[in-house]
This record gives sequence, C-alpha cells and structure tokens, in this order.
Amino acid sequence: MKILVCVKRVPTVGGTIAVTADGLSVDTRMSGFTISPHEECGVEEAVRLCERFGGSVTVASLGPPEAEEQLRSCLALGASSAVLLETAGEEFGARLTASALHSVAAAGGFDLVLLGNEAADTGDYQVGIRLAHLLGWPVATGIKALTADADSASVQARREYQGVAETFTLPLPAVITVKEGINLPRYPSLPGRLRAKRAAITRAPVSFVPDAGLRTTSLRVPVAARRQATVLGHGADAVPALVSVLDELGVLP
Repeated sequence: MKILVCVKRVPTVGGTIAVTADGLSVDTRMSGFTISPHEECGVEEAVRLCERFGGSVTVASLGPPEAEEQLRSCLALGASSAVLLETAGEEFGARLTASALHSVAAAGGFDLVLLGNEAADTGDYQVGIRLAHLLGWPVATGIKALTADADSASVQARREYQGVAETFTLPLPAVITVKEGINLPRYPSLPGRLRAKRAAITRAPVSFVPDAGLRTTSLRVPVAARRQATVLGHGADAVPALVSVLDELGVLP
C-alpha cells in the first residue's frame, strides 16, 4: 500500500496570538512550530497500515524551507520519504493548498491520501475535500477509525456525527481526513531520529491547478478590542462597590 500524508507547519499552541501589521495573517516570528495532533495521528495511521500490508509512506508539506524540520519529525516516526513544496512563507489558503498538493498526490501513484481533519492554525476543514475533488477520488472526513481490505482494495472509515456512528466503505484510491484519537502516535526511536536526520528531502516546485476564476482576495484578520479591567477598590473598601455592581447585574436576591 502506497500512502501519502499531507502535513502543515503550524505555530505551537499555548502562546499569545499576534496579527501582522497589515492584518492579513498571524505573526509567527516568536512562535515555535509543529504539526497538528490530527496530522501526527495521520502519520501514525499510515505507518501502521504499511506495517500490516507493506508499502511506503510519503509525507508532503507546502511551506517554507523551515518546514523541513516537521518533515524530518514525520520521517522519525516511520515515514519512508518526504516532499517539500517550498514557498517563501506566505499563506495560500485551503483552495490553493489543495491545488499545490494535487501535483504530488496525482503523480505518485498513491492508494490512499491521509490528512488531518483541519489545520491547527486556520481550522478551515477544506483541504482534504478540495484535494479529493481535484483528484476525482472518494473522500471521508472526521474519521476516528480506519481499516483496510487488501483483497477488495477498499477502506472502511468510521466516525461519529451528532452522537450517531457512521461507517463508509470507500474504494481505493481515496482521500481520508482523520481526527486526533484515531490512534496513539508513537514516540520516535533513536534509530528513527538518526535515519530522519540523514534522509534526503525532495524539493518540488509549487504549481497550481487552473481554476474557474474564484476570488483570491485576502481578507483582514479582525483584532478584538482590548478591555481595560476596572478596579473597584481594595480589601473591605471594595465591598460596597462590588455589591452595587452585582445589584446592577441582577444577581442579588
């Protein structure tokens, strides 16, 4: 089984999110970087399938030269090869990202393409669906369990939607987006880290599938207004003011 896993270099969560001066993107100059938990589970699922059925796992990313670090992390987890569609660091959005990844997915002879259900930074949920549309392949999203049947060249993908379990049987080749929890990703071994450090990463030019002239204008990121805290007083002196505020809010009997 030949599997492609698409990953994205995203800022490490937990820090303060700042917006660039032009309001068009997130300022990541002071951020650490990783891949999203969904995508880490996607790499693990691909490695497990190949351990069972044989084959290879390729990881691909659209991003700046620094995204090589995230690709090497995936290689340390068991991926066989990596492809970087190198950019200058700009954000392309779901439509163009899927279009760029199409060049790798369509040319590689893959049986299965796995993606995270959504990117950890933009959360747009669309890259997998758009990529499947460009490939003309079936797609299932939000998957929490995946099994493959080599005899029938198909996969069974299961998810829960509004409390109802759903199971889809998709003929291969297919595109699947997975969610965190589908598995417990392994820790990279020392031999895996050493192998990943020495591995060659293929760099490919970024090319896009021609579209029907959809809008490409970037929208500004709205910045929430900062609220200034009001000091009611200190110690016992603040009690009357606090009671007055609670009375205005209607929470006092």
